Amino acid sequence: MRRSLISFARMGWVRAILIVGGLTVAGVAVATANGSAPPAGVQKVRFGGDRQETRVVIDLDRAAAGKLIADGMDDQRLVIGLPNVMVSGELQGAGQGLVKRWLIDEAAGGARLRLDLAGKAEVRRRFLLPPGDGATAYRYVIDLKAVDSAAVAPAPRLSLTTTPAKAPPLRLKKVVVIDAGHGGKDSGALGANIYEKEVTLAAAKALKERLERTGRFQVVLTRETDTFVPLESRVQIARRADADLFISLHADSGPDATTRGASVYTLSEKGADRVGRVLEKDDWLMKANLPGRDRAVSQILLDLSQRATKNRSAAFAQLLLANVGEETPLLRRSHRDAGFIVLLAPDVPAVLLEMGFITNPEDEAFLSAKASRARLVDAVADSIEAYFSSGVRKS
Repeated sequence: MRRSLISFARMGWVRAILIVGGLTVAGVAVATANGSAPPAGVQKVRFGGDRQETRVVIDLDRAAAGKLIADGMDDQRLVIGLPNVMVSGELQGAGQGLVKRWLIDEAAGGARLRLDLAGKAEVRRRFLLPPGDGATAYRYVIDLKAVDSAAVAPAPRLSLTTTPAKAPPLRLKKVVVIDAGHGGKDSGALGANIYEKEVTLAAAKALKERLERTGRFQVVLTRETDTFVPLESRVQIARRADADLFISLHADSGPDATTRGASVYTLSEKGADRVGRVLEKDDWLMKANLPGRDRAVSQILLDLSQRATKNRSAAFAQLLLANVGEETPLLRRSHRDAGFIVLLAPDVPAVLLEMGFITNPEDEAFLSAKASRARLVDAVADSIEAYFSSGVRKS
């Protein structure tokens, strides 16, 4: 991502009035800027469903990602690695539906989940849910579906297992604005064979298609062709659309070709201060959302809205990192903050995703190939679906 995204370096800072004890998203753990987070611990394993479709839920005390090691199609033993999860000894028990038994034990650098299946089944999706809707734990969810129902033997329903509460159905489509970074005269970073603006547009279009297939989202692109869109206009597009979520897609760059990995940015404190300065200048962000003419009241409303939005942005960032980390490496400090203009809207949860380093041969190949890029897009889409299914959303 080029320096053009940060236009604040030459401008003075005007600190906004802050309200002590603003709104928070209960139970959401926000990554710190100091290294990686401590490992997660397993609280319980739960099951729901039947012989056709089974949901496995691992309750964790922190956010964590998983990686499919064996799909179980040959030997009916499904194995998932949990790199940043810690267990002491073994945890095991009887399953339900498509799962006969389960076991979580220690593995190199984390833990490993083994599911002994009652028949042939496929993993339909995996995703992480943050605390919400009455749940106090993070929930790593695995959805299984029978491949050949005739070959699936019934499994007893045990009183020790509980069916996880289902999220309420979405009655209205959520509006997601996808920003393909750079474009037109602003080509972004250059890899060995491709420009950043090409990668971001391809990923944005694929993500739009993937989300629209669910029927749950109205998706708006800030650009659909190789055109230049000013940074401020991208924020205005999100606000005019009354967006529930804004995600800006980019590809990182650096002088060291060995550096690789994805990362996610949310708005920094200095960036939050910048909102107040912008509003003082021309009110292009949220004039319509600040009723009344009293300056002090407007500042209080701005701060409350901004504080809640930052918490929601951080919650989505955690989901995004957990899911994207299953498909591509992450930077060691993968959750970062900055004052990028595209993150400035004080009432729209927003993140900027650096999908990898276009200056790294492996990351460039991963982002350039349609098949691997599609896996990354699926991870982003799963994060968006999980975000709106968890109760952590724009009110």
